[in-house]
Amino acid sequence: MNSPSSRQQKAVLVTGAAKRLGREIALEFARQGWDVAVHYGRSEQDAQETVKQIQAIGVQAYAFQADLADEDAIKILFTAVTKQFANLHCLVNSASIFEYDRANSDAPLSAASLQNHMQVNLTAPILLSQLMFEYQKNNSHQADGYYLPSVIQLLDQKLINLNPDYLSYTLSKAALATSVEVLALDFAPHLRVVGLAPGISLPSGDQTNDGFAKAHQMTPLGKSSTPSDVATAAVFLAKANAITGTTLYVDGGQHLLPSSRDVMFKTN
Repeated sequence: MNSPSSRQQKAVLVTGAAKRLGREIALEFARQGWDVAVHYGRSEQDAQETVKQIQAIGVQAYAFQADLADEDAIKILFTAVTKQFANLHCLVNSASIFEYDRANSDAPLSAASLQNHMQVNLTAPILLSQLMFEYQKNNSHQADGYYLPSVIQLLDQKLINLNPDYLSYTLSKAALATSVEVLALDFAPHLRVVGLAPGISLPSGDQTNDGFAKAHQMTPLGKSSTPSDVATAAVFLAKANAITGTTLYVDGGQHLLPSSRDVMFKTN
């Protein structure tokens, strides 16, 4: 690993940045001139490819491995990132577990499933947010006075369009959504905390491309969010000094249409 960045542009840590939405978010921050800490769990090859793409844009990027179910690993991750990027200014908690369970089904919630979702989708983002707050509070003299540091929690439009599918996932994200307001109050004025709730943006699980295309159109606007929409919104929130303690829904209005089932089950 090379010596820490001495340049003045800000850096962002994106968890789960090796694939899917995390990767798109990391790339968009890079396009806007941010250095990027690319976190990954097991997808080292994908993470290194993301790093190469970011470096080709002309900013700094490094990959950092950590098991987000391990509290010690989370602390080691944050220390390594801030050692490399002293100008860390934004944390995007994108990594999550999304596995099917439902109380009234042949795949009911289990203690293990709930604990796994809570550890990665809730506990890890909260622990990282606390570390980010302590770092910003202790280094407030380094702030440039323009953009206030921020934490962005990736949520889900289904939180205000509830259905019983993906119960463990939904419960973990609902708790994380509650933390946005609570932590925004607790961390002010050193750190803003905001939520970002996408709609259906990429195929999930065994969903076919055709099924995804149909589901993506089931919104008032005739389309839900794209990865680019979500990434652009994340960069916007990182720069929006007056926004804290609230959630931005980027979903084509998907949350406005009640559904008794997750949208991915409404198409073949």
